[in-house]
Amino acid sequence: MKIKQLSLFLENKPGHLSAICQTLARAGINIVTLSLADTQQFGILRLIIQDWERAKELLEAKGFVVNITEVVATEVDDRPGGLSDVLKVLEQARTNIEYMYAFTFRRNNRAVLIFRFDDPDAAVNVLQAKGINVLGDVELFEEKPGAKKR
Repeated sequence: MKIKQLSLFLENKPGHLSAICQTLARAGINIVTLSLADTQQFGILRLIIQDWERAKELLEAKGFVVNITEVVATEVDDRPGGLSDVLKVLEQARTNIEYMYAFTFRRNNRAVLIFRFDDPDAAVNVLQAKGINVLGDVELFEEKPGAKKR
């Protein structure tokens, strides 16, 4: 169970991040979570969006270069050592993590993390074999109880 992530390279200048957010907002597309890493000259914006195909199309029409990568969302016990336990499973299987970032909501006292692996299929197999819940699109984008609908 992999999900699609949009990655955009941005010049590190005022207004570039805002332009992306405004483009998506005007189209009614919600950013579920994001990560922004930067250097002095450019940044890499990574986005998880339910309607990623439409978002990609809109952003490319505005001149942004958008790459699609497969990432894995997994639940991690939200307690000291929760992440360490998952990392130990991956290390023992010699699974390489290229990067990771935290998700913006929790599920039943469990944090959700996004991982980019060099071999996502193998990582999913390793995690599931050890009983670690890997989230698919349906679980990841399901409406949270009590959430306001737009």
